[in-house]
Amino acid sequence: MTPAHATPPVVLSIAGTDSGGAAGAAADLTTFAALGTHGACVITAVTAQDTTGVRDVHPVPLASVAAQLDAVLEDLPVAAAKTGMLGSAEVVRLVAERLGGGRLVVDPVLVATSGAVLGGADVARAYVEHLLPVAAVATPNADEAAALLGRDGPPCDLAAALADLGCAVVVTGGPDADTAGETCTDWLALPGRAARALRHPALATTNDHGTGCTFSAALAAGLAHDPGDLEAAVARAGAHTLAALHRSRHWQLGRGRGPVAHTTPDQTQGDPR
Repeated sequence: MTPAHATPPVVLSIAGTDSGGAAGAAADLTTFAALGTHGACVITAVTAQDTTGVRDVHPVPLASVAAQLDAVLEDLPVAAAKTGMLGSAEVVRLVAERLGGGRLVVDPVLVATSGAVLGGADVARAYVEHLLPVAAVATPNADEAAALLGRDGPPCDLAAALADLGCAVVVTGGPDADTAGETCTDWLALPGRAARALRHPALATTNDHGTGCTFSAALAAGLAHDPGDLEAAVARAGAHTLAALHRSRHWQLGRGRGPVAHTTPDQTQGDPR
């Protein structure tokens, strides 16, 4: 990690807002800060949402997204970047043009936790044709991986197929049936290689809104600090996310799926971790 008085690495979030503060740019920026990086942001859409669902989505015009990117990239030394909700094929292509080839983590947000569709078939095609081939790593869940490929299949096969597009892929998984839900398995695939299982403890909680954003943001922060060991960065991002889920598991915020914690351990009274 960066010493306390050293200039921190800059990590850029390109994502939508979440008025409930659980996901999107809010999750990204708080995660960046918790992991010792300076967060910059480019907003792609303004959403009206809470723990029960998405009420409205207002896309930011392409020219404004481009201007935000210019403002950040022309002034700050971005060490890594991550995407969340991009919302349109045009924005996907813009990000590929401006940030492709760098330490870019792509979280292909197509469907919200509540089930709201945040990216249609044209957006999925743009990810496959333009963004994933120039990204460093993508972090879809199994449903998003299937949507990107246009077919279902075991998560390990989906991860390997997406990795063949040119980037590393982590397909995040839910509780494992063979361990009665005590563990989860993510699948890490590198281009041209079979996927490797990464098993970690599961946690039963309904306070998980923003988990995917938090994981991908933690991965981007990890790559900003140390780009040389992807698997170690994936493991650290998973541990950070699991600790956040532990901190929020007893919270009572909202009427739906509550937020994953964006507090740090010393800010949460009685935190057992």
